[in-house]
Amino acid sequence: RPIFLDNQADLQTDSYQMIQFYFISASVCLSGLIQRGNGSMEKELEELRRSRPKPPVGGDFTLSDCFYFTRRGIESIVEDEVTQRFTSEELVSWNLLTRTNNDFQYISLKLTLVYGLGIVVRYCILAPLRITLACIGLSWLVIGTSAVGLLPNWKIKLWLSEWVHIMCYRICARGLSATVHYHNRENKPKKGGICVANHTSPIDVVILCNDGGYAMVGQVHGGLMGVVQRAMVRACPHIWFERSEMKDRHLVTKRFAQSICSRSCLIFAGTCVNNTSVMMFKKGSFEIGTTIHPVAIKYDPKFGDAFWNSSKYSMVSYLLRMMTSWALVCNVWYLPAMHQQDGEDAVQFANRVKSAIAHQGGLVDLQWDGGLKRAKVKETFKEQQQKKYSSMVVGDDSSSSSSSSD
Repeated sequence: RPIFLDNQADLQTDSYQMIQFYFISASVCLSGLIQRGNGSMEKELEELRRSRPKPPVGGDFTLSDCFYFTRRGIESIVEDEVTQRFTSEELVSWNLLTRTNNDFQYISLKLTLVYGLGIVVRYCILAPLRITLACIGLSWLVIGTSAVGLLPNWKIKLWLSEWVHIMCYRICARGLSATVHYHNRENKPKKGGICVANHTSPIDVVILCNDGGYAMVGQVHGGLMGVVQRAMVRACPHIWFERSEMKDRHLVTKRFAQSICSRSCLIFAGTCVNNTSVMMFKKGSFEIGTTIHPVAIKYDPKFGDAFWNSSKYSMVSYLLRMMTSWALVCNVWYLPAMHQQDGEDAVQFANRVKSAIAHQGGLVDLQWDGGLKRAKVKETFKEQQQKKYSSMVVGDDSSSSSSSSD
């Protein structure tokens, strides 16, 4: 579509916006940190076009829109919405942990002395106590669940299994110096419901199971987590599966529907992200047609980084990093139960639950699939973005037809 500048005023306006764009780009390059709004491109562009006079030619596109799209493109290249969710959250103020401050710079002697004192406290005093408690908790969990698994399937076995799980998880929580604030406990899932929560690390299980027992659904792991998983499944009907195998997924759905009749189930429908956002929920757990109990978990990054970067650290390394942090402080919100509405499919239901969790926890609600961490972007995703960009540039059909008739 040709672009016309009606008069000298329009030319001056576009030139001013172009100069303003260059100043913004320069400040981004110098500061190394992008300051962007939480709104979508459609809302930002709509507000930008509303603040200027409408062009005389049909349509809303003007030359200054190019600068906006260029700025958003540069922002996406420097820091896109997906990649930054799989790294440690950047803090506004330093918490005396170098693991959350990659660009450490010497500031003053006093701050250096305080940092050195913190190292002595964390590594020489807190870490040995925490490691001892964690070893006791994990050992009791493996031994206790293995012993309970030898009992016949009576009610006493179910009670002992829940008692052993909660006791061991609380010992492990002490080993992490966890301080958990539970909100709206009246909305806790009852037996037979599904608890769906956002996911940051396997420690989420410790946090939630401190407040009640669950039958868990999750991926099979190796190493230390594999040992714990094999012991736990002997005493409780946990469901472990391999995400990559389609046969396992169908079998899991069948077993999942059977297990929720006896006790509450805990499932993390998304992938592990750094507790700044919630990414796409898988629809499998929303196809059963039962009650969903959303739970929002928000960690305080000032005391330690709870995110587990599984591609960079093993489970043991991650636990050691957590035990040498200051503490583990988080808030847990139990949201009201949600049901699938009439005419709502599993994907729409999953997105509605995800939005509720993100809103309560103060997290960014993203539509991207967490599998993009290791997989390539699908062509369908690219086409959706191209169509959205085209609609913002060209406009709707009515504006196009009116401009062509003129």
